[in-house]
Amino acid sequence: MPMPPPAQIGQSFHEIDTPALVLDLDAFERNLVAMAAFTQAHGVRLRPHAKTHKSPEIALRQIAHGAVGQCCQKVSEAEVLVAGGVTDVLVSNEIAGAAKLDRLARLAREARIGLCVDHPDGVREAAEAAARNDVILDVLVEIDVGGRRCGVAPGEAAVRLAEAVARSNTLRFKGIQAYHGTAQHMRSIDERSEAIERAGLSARNTVDRLAQAGLNCEFVSGAGTGTFEIETQSGIWNEIQAGSYIFMDADYARNRQANGEPFRSFEHALFILAGVMSKPVPDRAIVDAGHKAAAIDSGLPIPFRREGAVYTKPSDEHGVLTGDPAALPHRGEHVLLVPGHCDPTVNLHDWYVCVRGMHGPDAHVEALWPVAARGALG
Repeated sequence: MPMPPPAQIGQSFHEIDTPALVLDLDAFERNLVAMAAFTQAHGVRLRPHAKTHKSPEIALRQIAHGAVGQCCQKVSEAEVLVAGGVTDVLVSNEIAGAAKLDRLARLAREARIGLCVDHPDGVREAAEAAARNDVILDVLVEIDVGGRRCGVAPGEAAVRLAEAVARSNTLRFKGIQAYHGTAQHMRSIDERSEAIERAGLSARNTVDRLAQAGLNCEFVSGAGTGTFEIETQSGIWNEIQAGSYIFMDADYARNRQANGEPFRSFEHALFILAGVMSKPVPDRAIVDAGHKAAAIDSGLPIPFRREGAVYTKPSDEHGVLTGDPAALPHRGEHVLLVPGHCDPTVNLHDWYVCVRGMHGPDAHVEALWPVAARGALG
């Protein structure tokens, strides 16, 4: 069962218990507006990735800003989203096994539901599940555009799968998924552009071959926070699946623009609020946020607006801040940490503590949102 929230609505920022997952509402809302403005100006659909936030509260705010729906990776995430009022969900992943596919098909009685396939057995199993549950499922054929993960080969192999989908009475062929996950974290704009250019050639070739086979590819879906501008400029992708833009973690901030400056399309909005539990010497402060509060697969958290302080040596329940003694907090103080990777960090917490005016004198807790799909792995 979820733990009680670490704060109450109306409390001051300084009264939040630690460690806590804190959302800067002002920065978050500016990020929502920025992406909505970009996609609307360029005429592409926005289908944000809910694996980032795991929250119907956030999903509905994205939809209110023009998103067509959500995508997610797991059937259980889709179940939470639909229960929370989201009416258009794409599981941008392959689903295997009758039990999971039946759960997904049942959701199609309440919402528009899609999934990806990259194998004939996936087509057959999805069609059978849809028939058992008397529903229609939307299907994207996923192609491997360089990530070497899921995805059928572009071109003829993808066309054969699409034809199998189109022959089914219980599936609707909607297009292709062309997502290059590796490219999201290539640091230079040249590297990212080159990778997406190659991906685009594969996607364009597949779309052309589908047309020759008499199949309409309504959507070319993919793109992420690190590359969405490049996919949009290509004219090939027409649906953007970026997710992390709402939070902007430390890893994405390491990407570089053409002028060598850091990637600054969006603001840091998600933080781990940690408390200093010990300061045994002037150049070492121990905080109460370790491995169980922050994922470190994409690097350690970064102390926010504390030049000269470095987060290091995390253990289960501890993190160590070292560096210039003048930059380190005192015992009992709070420290904001920017997570290295927002998605798995969110999955470690039960609540978003939503703060208004976070960097001002009147910072206070405006809302508490559950991480409703925390642990939704199946």
